[in-house]
Amino acid sequence: MGGRMAARLLEKGHRVTGYNRTRAKAEWLIERGMAWADSPREVAQGSDATFIMVSDSAALESVTLGADGVVSGLSAGKLVIDMSTISPDVSRAVAARVRAAGADMVDAPVSGSPLTLEQGKLSMMVGGDPATFDRLKPILEDIGPKVTHVGPNGLALSMKIAINLSLAVQMLAFSEGVLLAEKSGIPRATAVDVMTHSVIASPMIQYRGPFVLERPGEAWFNVRMMQKDLTLALDMGRQLKVPLPTTTVTSDFLMAARDAGLSDEDFAAVFRLLAQMSGVQA
Repeated sequence: MGGRMAARLLEKGHRVTGYNRTRAKAEWLIERGMAWADSPREVAQGSDATFIMVSDSAALESVTLGADGVVSGLSAGKLVIDMSTISPDVSRAVAARVRAAGADMVDAPVSGSPLTLEQGKLSMMVGGDPATFDRLKPILEDIGPKVTHVGPNGLALSMKIAINLSLAVQMLAFSEGVLLAEKSGIPRATAVDVMTHSVIASPMIQYRGPFVLERPGEAWFNVRMMQKDLTLALDMGRQLKVPLPTTTVTSDFLMAARDAGLSDEDFAAVFRLLAQMSGVQA
């Protein structure tokens, strides 16, 4: 997803300098005009705004606070945009270190998939100082058309986690419905067609529902990452005293999918797990 966003910024005419732990994965962007940096520090030193998208809280701390990290390359007036889905508390702590270096940081996770990004329909939520948001908004709108400031640092992550728990819960409920229809005698393809054109057809169900018919070539968002997000949601629920019953059950199914060797499959793989439990050939 981060690579696709870098490509979009290049298409919009921005000068982009990038870093990835594995350079080979960035070659396609270098061929399109992206300059290569040898460290996160080098990216931050040479850029007005540094985007970060990593897998979890530990990865963000490493890439920002570690040796040759982003913070070591910051100076007054520079901006950091973290698009990772991580702990809001960790994000706020990193933002404090960024401000101590004279720069500022926002959390700006996105809602959507590679498909919605390609279609120009990606939405973004932003947490941070309103003045910093105003400076960054034109750049963010070059990535996706819907950019919303939701409050201080960390709150965009809270919003993203609240959204992602619903994605996983919806996918499990959709799988239950497909299998119930199939075992009643309705062909699976017919059930999917009807359900993706019914009142339950959220955008996510419309583009991910067909995954129960044919597995995608690559995981848009894998089981391991989704289960990580549900763990973040459950942690927030405990802190805020909000019961999350459907999230708890869905997290258990994702953990079972991981135990079944499906960690790197798209999280739609919960259908395969439920199908097996139902005695149906997935």
